[in-house]
Amino acid sequence: MARRPLRSYDAESRSDPDFPWLDLGEFFRFPDPEDACGTVVAVGGNLSPGMLVSAYAQGIFPWFNDDDPLYWQSPDPRFVILPGSFRVPSRLARAMRKKPFDIRVDTSFERVISYCSLVARDGQDGTWITDDMLEAYVGLHREGIAHSVEAWRDGDLVGGFYGLLIGGVFFGESMFTRASDAAKVAFAAFAPYFFREMGGRLIDSQVYTDHIARFGGVNVSRDAYLRMLDRALSGQPADREQPGRDACQSCGVEGRLESVARALGTNRALWRSDLLTRLSRPAIDSAAR
Repeated sequence: MARRPLRSYDAESRSDPDFPWLDLGEFFRFPDPEDACGTVVAVGGNLSPGMLVSAYAQGIFPWFNDDDPLYWQSPDPRFVILPGSFRVPSRLARAMRKKPFDIRVDTSFERVISYCSLVARDGQDGTWITDDMLEAYVGLHREGIAHSVEAWRDGDLVGGFYGLLIGGVFFGESMFTRASDAAKVAFAAFAPYFFREMGGRLIDSQVYTDHIARFGGVNVSRDAYLRMLDRALSGQPADREQPGRDACQSCGVEGRLESVARALGTNRALWRSDLLTRLSRPAIDSAAR
């Protein structure tokens, strides 16, 4: 569906009041991130479900402060974890053998994102998880696209993270911890399950963090990331070209959007109803060996 370019925004709604609200399955083609001067690809639009999914499929995500317009960002370099690079730090593996937390999924998504919004970040004044962002991602959660992985202890939510699952890619957004190692244990339980059992191809952590670096996160150029995204969304290994295949059949924005359109129909099946019980114990045990 053809859409006009992004333009101005309304200061109160932080969106262009004339820009169409896009439902899931409706896509918007953003400017090419490689043509951006810096990390900001576009300004304006809105946080509708179709707009958000379109952005992630094109290597772009919303990131702004409470008094900013709606900025769509694509950092260079990009920070990712691939199946072959993931590892559990030895100290954390030892701690996990004691099974310090119950790991649950999607039992308290809104609380997870709310706690993430309260985390103080170095170099940031305030939070980038604004009220409109929170509402938008809660909406994606209801659609089976945004998910939370949670660490609980004695009935209390003490850590976790949330992100988007689109096909073979998990786009990590933010994490919080209220008890030592809680968010790390949740991630260490989820990542091997995602790669081994769900056929995950790529975890996108967006920008460098010390936490994710300890799990094998690596910086890649934006250009390399976009190629990885092409392959991961089309079901190929993200870290290498498939021999004997015409890569152009599935590369580029149009190929990515087609892959996403197919993935939306299978997202709920990938995030299976038994993920909670499977994730809570076996994944922790295997990761901690």
